[in-house]
Amino acid sequence: MELNDALQIAQRLLSGELTPDNFAKLAADPKLSTTAELTGVTLDLDRRRRCGFPEVIYGEGKDARTIASIIERLLASEVRVLTTRVTRTIADELLQIFPGAHYNASARTFRVTIKPDEADRGYVPVVTAGTTDLPIAEEARETLDWMQVRTQIVADVGVAGPQRLIAKLPLLAGADAVVCAAGMEAALPSVLGGYVDCPVIAVPTSVGYGASFGGVTALLGMLNSCASNVTVVNIDAGFKAGYVAGLIATRAHDARRSQ
Repeated sequence: MELNDALQIAQRLLSGELTPDNFAKLAADPKLSTTAELTGVTLDLDRRRRCGFPEVIYGEGKDARTIASIIERLLASEVRVLTTRVTRTIADELLQIFPGAHYNASARTFRVTIKPDEADRGYVPVVTAGTTDLPIAEEARETLDWMQVRTQIVADVGVAGPQRLIAKLPLLAGADAVVCAAGMEAALPSVLGGYVDCPVIAVPTSVGYGASFGGVTALLGMLNSCASNVTVVNIDAGFKAGYVAGLIATRAHDARRSQ
């Protein structure tokens, strides 16, 4: 075990994050703080130290047995688990193994926690242009919940009825970042960017008629936003938007606490 790894688990023991038994297990196994070799999977157990948050499981294409083995290994390292793009069928199998887990069918996310949620690491509201954008918004919200960032959905405030956004602006006050999911022509992030003093993480969704080209029109519209505080992730990438916004929020939160 390298010195940095040893220091990390010693700090986790002192903070109460690790029990003495789990500390001993980590200290005894040099792979435990770096990688774990599972069937067809090399799991990165050091990502939380390097990047602030542990590895997230991409569930698409994996069967329930593979996902369960990854979850079990992450839980052995006492980390919160998030799996994205999980089908209802796979989730039902996983819930038999992890009955206390949380599955969001709209977001297709599967979360397992080791402690009660404490959403206190900043604030990121998730805004949608329409109700059809909600599955992507829910994926972002679940990601923020996993990151312990306070969040809420502000739904169906698109530019077809601009007065709806005006009425919801108080819910955006004090945000560290805002996630905005929109399809069609995706004008909402530009409008939203003119009302808030924080980054807007725009998510183009594959919502719209033929000329929307599965979200490409929304993507290009967002990339060409005239609002200088708008940045863009990939089509339907709710997880990526939530994660980036969560990093911004947690850094801002930590900076406030250090002052």
